[in-house]
Amino acid sequence: MPSLTKKPLRKFLLWKYKYISERQFIYALSILVGFLAGLGTVTLKNLTHYIRLLFKLEFFNNYQNSLYFIFPMIGLFLVYVIKQIWLKKHIGHGISSTLYAISKLNGIIPRYNIYAALITAPLTAGFGGSVGLQGPAVSVGSALGSNAARLFRMNTKTRMLLIGCAAAGAMASMFKAPIAAIIFAIEIFSLDIAFASLVPLLLASVSAVVTSYMFLGTDVLLRFQLTDKFEINDIAFYVLLAVVTGLASVYFSKVFFGITNFFKQFESRAVRLIIGGLAIGTMLYFVPPLYGEGYGIMNNLLKGDHLAAIGTTPFDLDLTNIWIVIALLLGIGIFKAIAMTTTFGAGGVGGVFIPTLVMGNVLGNAFAKIINNMGLDFHVSESNFTLIGMTGLMAGVLHAPLTAIFLIAEITGGYELFVPLMIVSAISFAITKYYVSHSIYTLKLAQRGELMTHDKDKNVLMVLDIDKVVETNFIILKPEMKLGDILKNAVAKSSRNHFPVVNDNHEFLGVIRLDDIRHMMFDTELYNKVDAASLLHADAGIINYESDNMNVIMDKFKSSGAWNLPVVKNGKYYGYISRSKLLTAYRQQLINFTQ
Repeated sequence: MPSLTKKPLRKFLLWKYKYISERQFIYALSILVGFLAGLGTVTLKNLTHYIRLLFKLEFFNNYQNSLYFIFPMIGLFLVYVIKQIWLKKHIGHGISSTLYAISKLNGIIPRYNIYAALITAPLTAGFGGSVGLQGPAVSVGSALGSNAARLFRMNTKTRMLLIGCAAAGAMASMFKAPIAAIIFAIEIFSLDIAFASLVPLLLASVSAVVTSYMFLGTDVLLRFQLTDKFEINDIAFYVLLAVVTGLASVYFSKVFFGITNFFKQFESRAVRLIIGGLAIGTMLYFVPPLYGEGYGIMNNLLKGDHLAAIGTTPFDLDLTNIWIVIALLLGIGIFKAIAMTTTFGAGGVGGVFIPTLVMGNVLGNAFAKIINNMGLDFHVSESNFTLIGMTGLMAGVLHAPLTAIFLIAEITGGYELFVPLMIVSAISFAITKYYVSHSIYTLKLAQRGELMTHDKDKNVLMVLDIDKVVETNFIILKPEMKLGDILKNAVAKSSRNHFPVVNDNHEFLGVIRLDDIRHMMFDTELYNKVDAASLLHADAGIINYESDNMNVIMDKFKSSGAWNLPVVKNGKYYGYISRSKLLTAYRQQLINFTQ
């Protein structure tokens, strides 16, 4: 927590408490956070742009393909050095790390996250790593929002809201799409859809967009002017495109998790760097369009220039043959997921959002070209299908169908494609959801029970800290203790009515309750005859400290009907959780959530 000993800050806080309401101050902070998130996003984009200017130097013109192999490894090596020597900290995927901070850290994000991604992401993407900047932009903005909230002593709920504002600001600044940015924050970060949270999100989003216009002018990342209207006769093709993008989303997700698990088997980061660097360099050498984020591919395909999108390849191919062009586009789409995840595996820092759009872009364009060149009496708009292919991949891979619809609708400058956007988004999302239960951002968190959702009951249970409900002040018995010792050293000295029994390794053997010995407490002849081993019995259930989350713990209480359950940590007895204490903590946390 930042220190509040500085007089100016202390005076400001006193003035704020006296003259400004909490709601007004949150509105002001949301504008500030939006501005900072926008500034962080602009900085990321500019740093990446300046690094890429190296390729435009005349010296490099004759070595273009060779540099596609070398440059990514240089960027990954620089990131490795920064991580190992300077930061000495882990830099996670921006959105996943932010979701974890919201779910398990009460929205507290370390300050180093403000500058870590700001430095490493441009080096990764600028030198050719096949990743995006949206995730790092969210990471930078969220860290700014979290630390601004901590600086001004805001409560946990406000801190989480400001993180959402920062995420919306990063999205709005990146794409100049403020409405989609608000939906993105609500959909991805599971924020409450209420007036109290909607206004700050709106203010942050507008503030970030204005900041982007101030520094970048009217230039946009995706340039598209809608020329072909939606035709009702094309609905069957849009449905087919939705199926294709749904299956492609499943492929994208499976490739991501598969390659990520492959790299995890190498404990050395240097080994990961060498393997990943060589792999990504080889892919970029043979498929140059995979270089960097991929905005060039998307913009060229949106305006119908597939030759510019494919660029120069090391192969002597006849690009006047449309089927060769289609094959190359499909190849770009297939290898984009592989190149992106390999970049992450090698230690690169970046985002998933933009590569998802790139894959959807090329698949949508290739799909339209196939229809238009099959010799059938059909012709579809390649630009529209290219655009809507992006929607399908975004809805599927990110599990964000509403964000996908509104982002593309805002990019087009209108809502004339709203019907096909909804069709493709819904079907693609449904197909992906069937095969992949959670998005790339959330799967690992969901498996660990650490994912914040719109289910308030589950959220309350998830944020409960097990250490705050575990009671450890029980008198422990050994199996060889006689009844007389139990009465003298445990029962007489404790206000509890149950006593855990452990062995010499502190492993939990069972429990003795007061009711188990009540009938023999005054029979002195049994004091030296009966021992704890003959009295103990198994408890109704055991809670595993490492693996059981609060949902599981609550289910164990429900199924067992017990009022107290023992907790085992690292295979050894740790303490007890009582049903009453758990419910009291749950009620208090529920009050915090609903205030």
